[in-house]
Amino acid sequence: MRTLIGAAALCLMVGVAAPALADTKAGVDAWNRGDYAAAVAEWRKAAIAGDADAQFDLAQAYKLGRGVPVDLPMAESWYRKAALQGHQQAEDNYGLALFEDGKREEAVPWLEKAVARGEPRAQLVLGTMLFNGDGVPRDWVRAYALLVRSSAAGLPQGSLTLSEMDKYIPIEQRQQGLVLARQYEAQVGRPNYPEIAGGGPTPSGPAVTTIDVPPSRDGATRPGASYPVPGKPLPVPGKPATAVAKPMPKPPVVATTPKPVPQPVAVVAGGGWRVQLGAFGDPNNARKLWGQVGGKFPGRQPSYVKAGALTRLLVGPYRSKSEAASACAAVKPCVPVAP
Repeated sequence: MRTLIGAAALCLMVGVAAPALADTKAGVDAWNRGDYAAAVAEWRKAAIAGDADAQFDLAQAYKLGRGVPVDLPMAESWYRKAALQGHQQAEDNYGLALFEDGKREEAVPWLEKAVARGEPRAQLVLGTMLFNGDGVPRDWVRAYALLVRSSAAGLPQGSLTLSEMDKYIPIEQRQQGLVLARQYEAQVGRPNYPEIAGGGPTPSGPAVTTIDVPPSRDGATRPGASYPVPGKPLPVPGKPATAVAKPMPKPPVVATTPKPVPQPVAVVAGGGWRVQLGAFGDPNNARKLWGQVGGKFPGRQPSYVKAGALTRLLVGPYRSKSEAASACAAVKPCVPVAP
């Protein structure tokens, strides 16, 4: 199954590879030259004829609002048609779209399929659901394993969420999570995950480098890009059912400071607006800037978009121009960017 070309987390554009049908190829050519309406017209013919690539591309157009108005239910419908034919990117985006639409039980099987392939956004969403007990039984060991994988794959929000989990998940369960993460990646050959020293603090994960991934909601998603992870505030953390504890003598009663109650780990959803924090000749400078100012944009994700010899640092998503402009108050220079 082909992959998107030039796509980034909450990307501005959707690239497509050469499909099987002539109508789909014509749509790709039209899209690449910026004629989105013509692309949609070509893809619609091929999609109706049953071409899964065209169905996926048409879903992306409805999600991004390119050549057609933003229409998330329509995007979800076309994702479903392509996913049912085994189109892997459509399966990934369909699961994320169902989640964002509040259809938790329907989303889980598709998220599981994406997680089994190592899809970082699905790992982020399902892992956060497992941490919060949001639509699935709470399982902190597996939640931690999935977030370790998402972080190792380079998804910035995966690293941020993993750091939040470090505050609440006991070290024994974090150790179990690392073991499980290694098992998940045994056949993939990913870099080794960090060790947790006995009794010491848990590192938030390997060094983060961004990767290009297609968005789940951009112009309307996480999700999902970025992906919302709602849920009730967690009670004071105890030992989930997955934790195995040895019997211990009853300790003496002492005054202790209660552990903070973790809030649901959330990923912010939004529309197609983003803000640009600069354009850099050296891509590493864009990543360095994000490392310095990322905390001023909670729940948002960076995109590193090539523009000739420059790399633009874009952050989002935001639902409107005014919301993007308000975010710009945190850092200067900062410019809202339309979908």
